[in-house]
This record gives sequence, structure tokens and C-alpha cells, in this order.
Amino acid sequence: MFVDTAKLKIQAGKGGDGCLSFRREKFIPKGGPDGGDGGRGGHVIFRATSTINTLLHFRHQPHLRAQSGQAGMGRRMHGANGEDLLVPVPIGTIVREAESGELIADLSEDGEEITIAAGGRGGLGNDHFKSSTNRAPRRTTKGKPGEELEADIELKLLADVGLVGMPNAGKSTLISRISASRPKIADYPFTTLEPNLGVVDLGDYRSCVVADIPGLIPGAHSGKGLGAQFLRHVDRCSLLLHLVDASVPLDRALADLDAITRELELFSPSLANKPRLAVMSKLDITEARNSAGELRVGLELRGYDVIGISSVSGEGLRPLIGHISRALTHLAGGLDIPRANAAGSGAEVS
Repeated sequence: MFVDTAKLKIQAGKGGDGCLSFRREKFIPKGGPDGGDGGRGGHVIFRATSTINTLLHFRHQPHLRAQSGQAGMGRRMHGANGEDLLVPVPIGTIVREAESGELIADLSEDGEEITIAAGGRGGLGNDHFKSSTNRAPRRTTKGKPGEELEADIELKLLADVGLVGMPNAGKSTLISRISASRPKIADYPFTTLEPNLGVVDLGDYRSCVVADIPGLIPGAHSGKGLGAQFLRHVDRCSLLLHLVDASVPLDRALADLDAITRELELFSPSLANKPRLAVMSKLDITEARNSAGELRVGLELRGYDVIGISSVSGEGLRPLIGHISRALTHLAGGLDIPRANAAGSGAEVS
């Protein structure tokens, strides 16, 4: 089960109290104070890891509490520090303070760690308060409470390329052909119920991560369909591939593209400014092949660079991967993306 949001109550450990103690030894009638300090409370630490890809485990454990520090002891013995609570989270996890929405952490690299809540400082034993004028202090301090907060966490998948489009546009079939990902594929809308990631070999020992985002529909930004909960996952992508089903009537295909474009703009203005490539899918179908020319013109008039593909036959997949490779290279260098192959087809992918 894919879970990408959670609400947590986080509490770091309390510091241990300082100790009130005096030396009691034979032949030393005035041994003096020897109360030790309390130990520090445990921190709550989030660590990004590639071994998990969902926030499901927080559904069963919404309260995170670190261990408290031990109290100080006699003979100036320091109480043990509370054990830190190390919490694994998926790469791409964002942590915000629930009430204010303030960003606390954005964990985007494997192994990255951040202390979400710091443990309380341990109290001071009476040994700390001895002086020439106060040789038998009876003063100690209590341990400080650990930091406590309610946090909203969300997962934004880290992918280089995002596949967007209407339900049944062919996104899952495409990612299954260009990567080792094996999403569920069926001939009905909303087959994909959660994002799928695939690693695509770009050649020359290079690769990229492609995210198959569940189908969007008009109104997705406001909660309709499945899009509202998954649009956040394309926010980090460098390049968007907008799949357009070429087998449907021309007017509907263009209307679908315009509708998805509006949803991206309404959800986040930054999404509308991301580089996008229009991909005409299902060219193995006769109706799609016959209308591909007119559809290409309509897409180009809207400012799109266009590639035609068939995920079933493999037509156009190699030019598509080549364009992705060049686009990501240019984006990494801050350069304009070169135009795709105008022919929209090429050597088949076996």
C-alpha cells in the first residue's frame, strides 16, 4: 500500500534529574557533596533511506517518543543519556510543523539525517553548587523536557522524468517498455492507483528515474479523481512527458491535453513552467496512425515539441529515450533543451 502523507506527534526524551548526594565514608566526617548530573534526553532523528518508499509504517505508529535520560547518582556518576530514536523515512520526505506549516526538513539524499526534536538537557547534581561559602549545598536542578511537536510529513518522489496524462493514455505500458518496472496494465481507466518508478538506461553508463503518475482528470487539483494526492510527485521532476492518446478523436485528444495543462497550472504555477514533451501514444492502432499528422500540428501550434510512439511495437521509443537523455543533460547544465526528432519515429526497441 502506497501512503505519502502522515501526521505525527513527536516527543524527544526528557533530561534526567540531578542527584542530591553526600559522601559517606569512614574517617571522612565531612565528605562533601557528590551528586552527579542527569543524562541528556534522546533526540528524534529522521534518516532518509532508499530501502523504503512509503510512509505506511507511520499509520501504525503515529506517536514517536525518544528515551528519557537517567537521573544522576552519587559519587559524581553521570546519568546515562537517553537513546536517540532513529526513524527511517523514504528519500524525498518533507517534514512541516503542523500548525504553522513551517518547513523543518527536506530529506532528498540517501543517508541524510536531521534532528527533528532535540532531547532535554540533564539536570545538575549538588556537586555543581559547592563553593567555599557553601560546602554542603542541597540544591539540584531538574532535567529539561525534550522538544515536542506535531508534524505533517509528506513524500514527494524523487524522479527525473514524470509521465502525466489522462487515464488510459498508455503511461504504464510505456514505463514497462523503457524500464524494468512492471506496473499493473489493463484496458480500463484508473488502472494505476499509486505512482510507479522505473530506472531507464540512457546509455554511456547513465540512467534516470521515471515516475508513472496515476491518471489525471479535470478538477484533479481540487480533489477529483486520483490526481490531487499524486500531483505533488511531479513537483520535483526536471522533465514532464505528456502522453496524448492518439487513438481518440482529434478534438478530444487536444481537449484532454488542455485540461491536464490547466490542472498542472492550478495545482502549482511552477509545474506549468517545467519543460514538457508531448508524446503521441498508441500509434500501432490504425485510427491513431491516421490522425497522427493532424494531432501533431495541433500540439505544435500549442508550443509543444512532439514525438510519436507505440509502446506495443516499440516504434519511437529509442528516439524518445535519446531526447530524454539530451534534455536532462542540457537541463543539468542550465542550457535550452534541443528539439526532439521531428519524425517522431525511428529504430524499434527490442
